[in-house]
Amino acid sequence: MNGNPGRIRPVLIALAFCGAALLTFLVARLGVGNVAHAVAAARWGLLLVIVFHLVPLFMDTLTWWNLFPPENRPPLSATYRMRWVGESVSYLLPFSSVGGDIVRARLAALKGAPVRIAAATVLADITLGIVVQTLFTLTGVFLLLNATGRQHVLVPLMAGAALAALCVCGFYAAQRYGMFRILGALLKRIAKDPSWHSLADKGGGIDAGVRVVYGRRRAVLVSCLCTLGAWLASSTEVWIALRAVGLDVGFDKAVILESMSQGMRAVLFFVPGALGFQEMGYIGAGKLLGIPGDIAVALSLIRRARELALGLPGLVAWQFIEGHRLWRNRGVAAAE
Repeated sequence: MNGNPGRIRPVLIALAFCGAALLTFLVARLGVGNVAHAVAAARWGLLLVIVFHLVPLFMDTLTWWNLFPPENRPPLSATYRMRWVGESVSYLLPFSSVGGDIVRARLAALKGAPVRIAAATVLADITLGIVVQTLFTLTGVFLLLNATGRQHVLVPLMAGAALAALCVCGFYAAQRYGMFRILGALLKRIAKDPSWHSLADKGGGIDAGVRVVYGRRRAVLVSCLCTLGAWLASSTEVWIALRAVGLDVGFDKAVILESMSQGMRAVLFFVPGALGFQEMGYIGAGKLLGIPGDIAVALSLIRRARELALGLPGLVAWQFIEGHRLWRNRGVAAAE
């Protein structure tokens, strides 16, 4: 059994192309001039959105940093850079969100954290993020129902919430009771490549690391609160963008838009950047809130501009880190 990224790449390219086509269709339907005018109206707001994003990024960093046992914890400043690089990879490279998580786990290991702890903290961070995001999305939906009076969708909403909670609980239980040891055993039975066997042998160590991370219950609770703070800070970012394009709206509408857009990205994680679909989510939620479609798309494009402004330097930093490590290893090999 050999991994074959070549088979995955055409699928990602096709999904990205479909997303780009959808985005083009939406902009053309709403009017290119109208959308461009709405984006241009942001002016100072675009710069403020870019700068302010450092706040939710810091809260996300605290979430992850707090999960490390004190004896294995990297410096907070270094963890902030790792989180920034990981987010940049998630936003701008066609790996979906998983690629960024793998990169930051690798960077933590390069910084000196044991591999099992680095992987376990990232896995716990993802799990807690899903839990808090589910609650945050539900909050946004309830605010939307209250604002629009569409109470008839309450029953299917609660059914969906119960199903999501059941899935999260199952994922958590699988981690606590040795998910990677079981997967490793299965992998060794079906894989013939020795490199896969080496990877499978590490499953038990990752399981042990997961138990260590979840065993620090106070740290887990603090991380959940930090994640909630990050979502609220991201909603503030949306509120700033709305004010920048000339909409005098309350913070509750910013929470609704942020929860809807992030819920859309989570469901469509397999589409690079949720291209086109994020904009469609903004349009749908904005229509219910009385926000014109061109303004809704402009808001999404402002967020994407922020991703580019912070993400491109993050990718450069990642390449510098990897290049420096490769150069250093070659120097050591030459000296030996």
